Amino acid sequence: MNEQPVLTMKDIARELGISVATVSRALHDSPRISEEKRRMVQQYAREHNFTPNVLAESLRHSRVQPSRVIGVIVPEFTHYYFSSILTGIEEAAIVRGYYIMVALSNETYEREVRICEMFHRLKVCGVIVSQAKDTRRYDHFQKLLDSQIPIVFYDRICTGVNASRVVVDDYMGAFTAVQHLIETGCRRIAFYGSPMQLEISKNRFNGYKDALLKRGLPFDEHLVRICDNRQDAELITPDLFDGDYYPDAFFAVNDDTAIGILYTVKRMGLRVPEDISICGFTNGQRAVACDPMLTTVEQRGKRVGEEAAEILIDKVEGLLPMDSIEKRVVRTRLVIRGTTR
Repeated sequence: MNEQPVLTMKDIARELGISVATVSRALHDSPRISEEKRRMVQQYAREHNFTPNVLAESLRHSRVQPSRVIGVIVPEFTHYYFSSILTGIEEAAIVRGYYIMVALSNETYEREVRICEMFHRLKVCGVIVSQAKDTRRYDHFQKLLDSQIPIVFYDRICTGVNASRVVVDDYMGAFTAVQHLIETGCRRIAFYGSPMQLEISKNRFNGYKDALLKRGLPFDEHLVRICDNRQDAELITPDLFDGDYYPDAFFAVNDDTAIGILYTVKRMGLRVPEDISICGFTNGQRAVACDPMLTTVEQRGKRVGEEAAEILIDKVEGLLPMDSIEKRVVRTRLVIRGTTR
């Protein structure tokens, strides 16, 4: 008796007139696929006795046993944003049968290089990374790509390497936030940002600057500071109030920096938001734990992590070509609370 041929995801895709990637996501209950398509694919799979582990079986019988471990590089753990991204990566990976190995670069190039070398030796199936602040050379990333280990950047993308990326709409998030400050009567808005070699810093700065220009307000470089943590914010903020020309609002690159500004100006005897308005960028747990609660731009870190994991796994499983460059943008949302008028 002839053995019945094994049904594959490609067969299902051909029969239903959809892509293999759509079939895979529907079988794994991905929220990126509509409920109608998920039901259609899952019903077809049940009726034809298809089980998703057919792919796993074919991989086990291949010459090279592929790893089911994804390497993840995090610059630091202090920010709620990075922990929420990790949650998104891990949840999406587990659904697809993968696990994550997390390493901390601690914002240093040298440590980032060593982590990439370790991931290469361990033969992880791919790497998801947000680059360190002081990274200027990118050979360690290129080496992974040359070894057919896919990379997906998140948050801080590397423009020196042609790889897939998932970012939030930094420019529009900053533009919307500064526009809100202007609409509520602020005219001298200070900007606290990260080092300008980072793309997120450039994009948020450009959003800040363009919002001023669109509303006919002058750009004043004396109101711009490289400052992206609470400690530095508490040190430098009083300097901006020396003299007669001082800010009436602050837009900060993250919530921790914004909270540092908040408590500093309060200690100086200024009222928030009556005298000074403040807006951050993250919408982490600390944004609702301060007094008053912080107006901020929500980054949706969990969604960023999910998108990054899906791109990487799709490349590993051949649902996306290894050399394809996926660029996805997650929309931001302004959350208005008590630190703005």
